[in-house]
Amino acid sequence: MATSPMLQPALLALPDQEVVSRVLAGETALFEIIMRRYNQRLYRVSQMILHNDAEAEDVMQDSYVRAFEHLDQFAGRAAFSTWLTRIAIHEALARKRRRQRHEELDAWQDHGDSMPILRSPAPDPEGSAAHAESSQLLKDAIEVLPEAYRCVVVLREVEEMSVEETAACLEVSEAVVKTRLHRAHAMLRKELYSRVSGRTADLYAFHAVRCDKVVESVFKTIHERKAERSSS
Repeated sequence: MATSPMLQPALLALPDQEVVSRVLAGETALFEIIMRRYNQRLYRVSQMILHNDAEAEDVMQDSYVRAFEHLDQFAGRAAFSTWLTRIAIHEALARKRRRQRHEELDAWQDHGDSMPILRSPAPDPEGSAAHAESSQLLKDAIEVLPEAYRCVVVLREVEEMSVEETAACLEVSEAVVKTRLHRAHAMLRKELYSRVSGRTADLYAFHAVRCDKVVESVFKTIHERKAERSSS
């Protein structure tokens, strides 16, 4: 790739809105700032829904491409980070629904007229090795929460998003966010939760090498689509 704009501190410090405006004005390379700024968040919200690293990474790339192609539709009524996170959540949920339909169909074909059996994703040994034991235990406890509660825990406590932004991302009321978080806490064993309190930022880590891969892949897709439109 060309010299990264992320190497320039002045550009790195630009607020989201200014980056968006400059990208829309033709400085496409600055979109890398957005990707590197939000790779961690988008990975976390995608992974918490899909429980699959590869699919989460695909969702991240699809979300960035979709955001880039619809950047002119960002109206600024919510924070750009909220708008981008909502795109990732919708992409991940859509992929999960498609996957479940395929799994149900496969299970139906495998088991005749018996009830469909959904297959659980295989455990990720790389993820298990990457985290300390206490963080892994908490992650496992969060993973088994119902999706509605899991989403709130990850957005509020892992991503440290405000109640307002969490509500906007999930398209529910702030009261619902507070209620779900309270109930999620009740579902987690108190001693397990308190033992690793303050270390939740270590969960669902998205490391630099994978970050580079996402950035390069998204720009490749953007340039290919531009070329296709130009030749048509």
